[in-house]
Amino acid sequence: MILKFDLSNENLALLALPSDEELCYAVPFDVDENGAFIDNSYVAVTRKRIFVLQQGALKQVYKLADCQKIASEPQIDCGLFLITTKGEEWVAARFSGKHLSRFSYVARGCMMLLAGKHSLVSSDEYEKICPKCHRALPGTRECPYCTKKGGGFIREFFSLIGPYKKQLAVILFFMLLAATITLLGPEIQKHLVDDVLLNRKGTLSEALSFLGILFVLSIGILIVNIIKAYLSSKLGSTLSRDLRAKLYHKIQILSLSFINDRRPGELMNRVVRDTARIKEFMQDVFCNMFTVFVVFVCDMVYMLMLDVKLALISFLFIPVVILAATSFRGKIHRLFHRQWQKSDDVNSSLQDVISGMSVVKSYGKEESETQHFNELADAYAAINRRNEVFWAIFYPIFSFAIGVGVYFITYLGGIRVLNGEKTPGQLLQFINYTSMLYMYLNWLTNLPRQLMNLINSVERINDVMSQEPRIVNREEATDLAIQGAVEFRHATFGYKSYKPVLEDINLSVKPGEMIGLVGASGTGKSTMINLIMHLYELDDGELLIDGKDIRDIRLENFHSQIGVVLQETFLFSGTILNNIKFAKPDATYEEVIRATKMANAHDFICRTPDGYNTYVGERGYNLSGGERQRIAIARAILNEPKLLILDEATASLDTESEYLIQKALERLTEGRTTFAIAHRLSTLKDADRLVVIDGHSIAEIGTHNELMEAQGIYYKLVTAQLEMQKVE
Repeated sequence: MILKFDLSNENLALLALPSDEELCYAVPFDVDENGAFIDNSYVAVTRKRIFVLQQGALKQVYKLADCQKIASEPQIDCGLFLITTKGEEWVAARFSGKHLSRFSYVARGCMMLLAGKHSLVSSDEYEKICPKCHRALPGTRECPYCTKKGGGFIREFFSLIGPYKKQLAVILFFMLLAATITLLGPEIQKHLVDDVLLNRKGTLSEALSFLGILFVLSIGILIVNIIKAYLSSKLGSTLSRDLRAKLYHKIQILSLSFINDRRPGELMNRVVRDTARIKEFMQDVFCNMFTVFVVFVCDMVYMLMLDVKLALISFLFIPVVILAATSFRGKIHRLFHRQWQKSDDVNSSLQDVISGMSVVKSYGKEESETQHFNELADAYAAINRRNEVFWAIFYPIFSFAIGVGVYFITYLGGIRVLNGEKTPGQLLQFINYTSMLYMYLNWLTNLPRQLMNLINSVERINDVMSQEPRIVNREEATDLAIQGAVEFRHATFGYKSYKPVLEDINLSVKPGEMIGLVGASGTGKSTMINLIMHLYELDDGELLIDGKDIRDIRLENFHSQIGVVLQETFLFSGTILNNIKFAKPDATYEEVIRATKMANAHDFICRTPDGYNTYVGERGYNLSGGERQRIAIARAILNEPKLLILDEATASLDTESEYLIQKALERLTEGRTTFAIAHRLSTLKDADRLVVIDGHSIAEIGTHNELMEAQGIYYKLVTAQLEMQKVE
């Protein structure tokens, strides 16, 4: 059974299914016709009928044979399960957003039944959606959010620092040594006062001995703190560097769908600022944390051993401080979380404006963009200011409350000295331990602020690190020397599961054949080449390369045998040579020059100031559009691709540049399986076949002459384009 939720016996009885009618789907819906939430309501599907059960009653039955179309559509306030019979569309069920993916799979499965296919939509894709929180779970069947138990942050943090156990052990040793030296100080001071200074019982040499010990302890704690700080700083820098490298690598291998769902500024913050925040925590907080805890606990034990009553009075301030700090924990977390969100907004806006500066200037929007950026910056400054004001009030009040305790203990202890119950040295020792206790308690009250920054950064880093790429090498994946045969079999794909872009695509391409993809905007032409480049995977059906499932070919091997030339050519900041060799880093100069000559790029490169070592600038904006495109063609040629993708490669270019690029493309496509999309349909008329996509499926296939004679969709597109050229 697929996508089958347990129905009660009463609901099953309402269906009255005969023994030969198997239940294929049963999914719940939770909204009625008036928009109110309901329960105990299901849509159940067999191979013959669709049942709608609402609140324990059978509401409607549709014969599958009478259905013309079954679809799941998102709406503003709910989703709709639509069934079309006899040309009339019916709303069979309404549901909240959490059920949208379920109903999309049911709709697709029903359409497969209508098409006479015996196999139903697999539940594998559905199982990538958590049934509890309804989050997408790419590559895993266990939800990292719902299965997260208490102490999640601690586990995440120690998973990050786990590989550095040896360095941590050394730092912990010096922390323990620092705690030991710190605790010895008051004991030495007590003996100095009671055994030497009080009533002048000691000698000068004894006084100098105690002072010498205190001096040695001071030097010792100084050296230990320096070593501890150095090791913590070194570990923080190493951890930050390694995390940054892991994050960058992770982002590189994650699927495009994840990258497209995140803003560039947000990802930059996670790679740069969040890793830096962990470094700051390690070198500023962690290096003292264990020392503070050890001293704090041992200090309390010593105080109890010295004077139980005074110790218990001193401890009365501790639960008050801890309770107050805990009560503000949630507020502090929210404040700093919002601060980071605003920081992401500012960085993303800055990234967008800098990347699109030419558009901003072209439309004269400098002032409006400046105003927009200032609004974001003001919002960030406001939340930042609010956080700092909160902490500026919160921390001094805590410090004052803690300081009052020292004065109170001094007063009570002084009375005991006057009554002869304590010596001055013992009082000094107890006051020092009390001051030490409150000093570290004061340090601990500042810890939540540091921890909130760390928690936010660790969560944001783990949000990326816990993601699994949707496209990975299968265990059985192998290398393949591609010949160029490509075949789509009943292929269906949508960037959103409930909204297919391509449906039931069937296409077989022979090695060396040139295929022109034609259709209106949004019909799925670019999506089709994205699937061929294996940037996405099909929802249903198969994509075969030389008769082998594309998923059974190692990604690195496959991508090394394809060449891509896109409309918006992207060049990296660097030299022309480095941009060309990007496809094949070990290429020789002879191979590079041969590729540039085939791309009609060698002559203009030689005319640049530094030839192949000319710096092209950010995105290659130092070059013209035609020059950038020819470098992209050279980059594609250099790799000697077996499959070639051309997406609007000659769009928006002047006549001379288009002529040079067209000639280069003719040499490039010779003997290679090519999929081409072009704005000017005339550039595709020599293609071996033209594939016309309309309504998210293949509407026409044939040569230019065959499609013109058929006077279908392609004929109308060509005629419309010719009419536009006449008007121009």
